Amino acid sequence: MRALAAGDEACLAAVHRRWSRMVHTLAWRTLGDAAEAEDVTQQVFLGVWRGCRGYRPERGTVAGWIAGITRRRIADALSARTRRGELVAAAGAALPADEAAAGRPETVLDRVFLGHALARLPAPQKRVLCLAYYEDLTQTQIAERTGWPLGTVKSHARRGLRQLRLDLEQQSGTEQLYT
Repeated sequence: MRALAAGDEACLAAVHRRWSRMVHTLAWRTLGDAAEAEDVTQQVFLGVWRGCRGYRPERGTVAGWIAGITRRRIADALSARTRRGELVAAAGAALPADEAAAGRPETVLDRVFLGHALARLPAPQKRVLCLAYYEDLTQTQIAERTGWPLGTVKSHARRGLRQLRLDLEQQSGTEQLYT
C-alpha cells in the first residue's frame, strides 16, 4: 500500500490482479448485470488509486477496505439505475398518446422553455443539475467531482429544481404542468 500511495502503477496492477475477481463477483451478484459489474469494478480500482492514501491498516485489511469501496460503488450504481428508471417512466408518461401529437408546437416550446430556464440558473445550481441529469451522477458523485460538501450539492439541487419549476410555471401560465 505504501508503494501504491507513492504512485507505483505496477503496484496498482498487482492489486487489481489480486482483488478484481472479488470486486467483480460482488458487483455482478448484486447488480445482476455483467456490464454494470465491469463499470463498478473499474470505478472501484479508480477509487483505490485515488484514495490509497486514505487506507489505514489499523482499521482493517486491504480486502476489507476494497470491499467497502465496492459496496459504495454498487450502491451508487443501484441509485443511478433507480433514477434512470424513474426518468424513463416520467418521460414515457409525458409523451403524447398518439403519433400525431408528437410534432405539436407545444412539445418544442417546452424544450425551449426548459433550456432558457436552465440557462438563467446560477452557475452552481446549473452545474449540479446538468451533472445529475445529463451525466447521471449521484449527489455524492457530484460532490466528489466538484469538491463541494454533499450538503452544498443537495442545496444547489433543491434550489435549482425549485427555481426551474417556478420559471416554467410562469412561462407556461399554469401551475399544473410542472409540479
